[in-house]
Amino acid sequence: MDDQRAQLDWRDGHVPVSTRFDDPYFSVHDGLAETRHVFLAGNGLPERFGGDFHIMETGFGTGLNFLTAWEAWEAAGARGTLRFTSFEAFPMTPEDTARALAAFPALAPRAERLVAALKAGPGPHVFDEAVTLDIVQGDARETLPKHDGLADAWFLDGFAPARNPELWGEALMREVAAHTAPGGTLASYTAAGHVRRALAAAGLEVRRAPGYGRKRHMTLAGKPD
Repeated sequence: MDDQRAQLDWRDGHVPVSTRFDDPYFSVHDGLAETRHVFLAGNGLPERFGGDFHIMETGFGTGLNFLTAWEAWEAAGARGTLRFTSFEAFPMTPEDTARALAAFPALAPRAERLVAALKAGPGPHVFDEAVTLDIVQGDARETLPKHDGLADAWFLDGFAPARNPELWGEALMREVAAHTAPGGTLASYTAAGHVRRALAAAGLEVRRAPGYGRKRHMTLAGKPD
């Protein structure tokens, strides 16, 4: 099982870098602001929260995206529930998760609860009887096709396509589209042409949008009603 855990180096003592993919887990400039720009605003959140809202994600990583979505959902006073399903092949240990999330003191109370849940077992993890986190371990190319959920919003957040091409291939993008609810949306930090073409070929309406910080563009997509 050890080889299925994330293998890390630490940049500046607090930014985890995957040695398997030679890529950092979050922006060295402002990972929290980037998450809010790309994944929340990119999916029209928190304005769309309500009912039984389901976010699905490729690459759980440090859990930063989950904590940011949870914070936004609660701050919005959204009624209903929030489900967050993330597909992760190489999970971090709870201890490494805690070390990474220490870079974001604004999220500290939720980060502590997440780490405690991860230490308790594989989940699903339920917070405040309304927020459910399900981390599906394994290769998303194998686990997503077996999953029966539909996402109202997708966070595509694997390591960069050039470093982790398996998580951005045409077959997986078809599965992402197939697991998107009518009217659902998708956002990703990458603007790689082959990713946008694969999403479009899968039936999604794809466009580029301004990226965060030094990234000129990012990718947004939607599934027609």
